[in-house]
Amino acid sequence: MNNTADNKFDVKITLIALGCSKNLVDCENMSTELKEAGYNVINDVENSDIVVINTCGFIESAKKEAIDAILEVADFKVPNGSVKKIIVSGCLSQRYPEDILKELPEVDAVLGTAHYGDIVDVVAKLSSEFDKESEKINLTSGVGGFKHLIKERELSTEAYAWLKIGEGCLHRCAFCAIPLIRGTFVSRPMEDIIEEAKIIASRGVKELVLAAQDTTNYGIELYKERSLTKLLKKLSEIEGIELIRVMYGYMDGITPDLIEEMANNPKVAHYLDIPIQHGCDRILKAMYRRDTSELITSRLEMIRKAMPDCIIRTTVMVGFPGETEEDFQELKDNLKKWKFDRLGCFIFSPEEGTKAYDMPDQIDEETKQRRYDEIYELQKQISGEQSQKRLGTVTRVNICSISDDGIFYVGRSYGESPEVDPVIYIASNEEELNIGDFVDVKIVDCSDDYDMTAVTI
Repeated sequence: MNNTADNKFDVKITLIALGCSKNLVDCENMSTELKEAGYNVINDVENSDIVVINTCGFIESAKKEAIDAILEVADFKVPNGSVKKIIVSGCLSQRYPEDILKELPEVDAVLGTAHYGDIVDVVAKLSSEFDKESEKINLTSGVGGFKHLIKERELSTEAYAWLKIGEGCLHRCAFCAIPLIRGTFVSRPMEDIIEEAKIIASRGVKELVLAAQDTTNYGIELYKERSLTKLLKKLSEIEGIELIRVMYGYMDGITPDLIEEMANNPKVAHYLDIPIQHGCDRILKAMYRRDTSELITSRLEMIRKAMPDCIIRTTVMVGFPGETEEDFQELKDNLKKWKFDRLGCFIFSPEEGTKAYDMPDQIDEETKQRRYDEIYELQKQISGEQSQKRLGTVTRVNICSISDDGIFYVGRSYGESPEVDPVIYIASNEEELNIGDFVDVKIVDCSDDYDMTAVTI
């Protein structure tokens, strides 16, 4: 029996995006390329011929998630199911191509972070060999880049769109493998970003979420200066765009001119996501971070003075090698002082190729987990206190979905980023609302640990 596909549209392909928003954008671009080439892209692993898994490989938990996803898809591979070929792309492929192909024999091809644009050629080769065991494909030379980005990509999100403005990272934090996976930081040309944003706006999408490993470094190598402020000004001139959100910044890049632009530009959300990683200077130095507790304190004061309503999110890490109980207590004390509205926490995992991989004084897993739990218990209290300040306020929300019980609309204001933040449940007493609509609501309940409830006005 010959299983080779004679017509491209007969080849059914499902793409799975794991990890961060930047991975989602890469997946959207691969999906668009495959559709433009004539392939049938669906969202049904069980009934697909080819499955593409776009992976994260940043920390141990992300690697485990990726491997679990590969194994789950492998359960549907011929002869047990209809899946004939499996492609693994992204960060895990970039880090461990040989290991994937050796230890996971169900995988037929790996594509690294510089090879998303090769997806059509790889699918063509694999689909011509459905009836036989094909030679394994390993495309992992080079890292990162923008050559695969399509300005008219199909979006997998409806109420908002991620907009990638940079790739890779200039920083060399001791725990982080991103520069090894994605390369050094490169800024996407401003004219390309603006052109894509105009296309997104023409489709009726009103919210842009800017993404890069460090958005505050945008332009530093391309234009020889930080240029995020200029980019925000140009994006805000686009008709139809109502909200622009900045994600993944660094404290030293939150400059006075950026704060001024955010404070005075009505289209820029009073929202910042600034991963600080720790609150103890000794650990920050060991991490090769440029932040200090003094810098963090002063920048937060600047932000809140200019934008008293600004919602600030951060990320911290516990269990870094050498972190003592005193260091951990200093982190907690500073978090109490800084009062971030939102916080995510990671447990340190030693990553091959990083400076922290074989540092002395590694912390045992039980201690890491205890510290992780303590951070979230502390932040639960802080977030609750911060949310209460919004009780009774009027805010504009983007309608994103309808609750599972069909009673409420689910939306996000300027203060809630998609995927990582709480949501606002909205009761509408009047007209029917549509996904992507911006409406004014009054927040009437903040008693939940994180989510809020509002009514239209």
